[in-house]
Amino acid sequence: MNTKLLIFVKNNIILASITLLLVLTVNKNIYSSENIKGESYYYDTLAKNWGKIFPDGNRNAAGPKFFKYLIDQKLTFNDFVEFNKRYCPVSGSLIAPGSEPAFISMNEVGSSNKVCGSMYRCCWPCVCDSMKYAKAMEISHKFQGIEERFTVMTIDNPCNKKDFPLEVNRDYFCNGDQMNKNQVYTIDQKMVIGYLHNPTSCNSSDLLAINNHPVVGEQCKIRNSTDEDELISGMGDIFIKLSK
Repeated sequence: MNTKLLIFVKNNIILASITLLLVLTVNKNIYSSENIKGESYYYDTLAKNWGKIFPDGNRNAAGPKFFKYLIDQKLTFNDFVEFNKRYCPVSGSLIAPGSEPAFISMNEVGSSNKVCGSMYRCCWPCVCDSMKYAKAMEISHKFQGIEERFTVMTIDNPCNKKDFPLEVNRDYFCNGDQMNKNQVYTIDQKMVIGYLHNPTSCNSSDLLAINNHPVVGEQCKIRNSTDEDELISGMGDIFIKLSK
């Protein structure tokens, strides 16, 4: 092999090695732990910002405060969805990583249809209360310039209630008899309390599975037929008074 050919081959080997090294470095950065967000990241971020979301520390029935805080951030849609798995729409409690959602059904706003989907919650009574008192609604919003459609859980304007629950910080939700749009997310006189994951129009199999479930079916039937004054578990009558 002559000298020029040897130098050519040698230079190409060096170039190929540098290219491979660059590719491996880029891939390492893309897939490094710093760029992979697990459930703990979303939980820890909300916990870190707890004081911003709840200045007085009162999160009773304040799922709407979480939702409003998140939709106001400059998030990707995927991050928005993941953050919405880490709080309970009914109680306002944070939800630990690894928690499994409940498969539920609820009435749809403005129709007789039932919408089925997954709800992340802190305890089983919150599931029952959401199914009885909240309604599903499809909305749209732009995330980093990209419009997305998704389904939320809503309640009617609670701000004109004479029996507004004392355990809830009214200033979080209301400005007089109107909903405080700086504090909560509203649409068509509905207050959004949280996100319904993987929504679909309920079919007979979905409803049968829900009705036969030992918690979502059996226990919720008992809870939702119990007089409000006798409810002592979960948020008790706090969310119910807010939403009914």
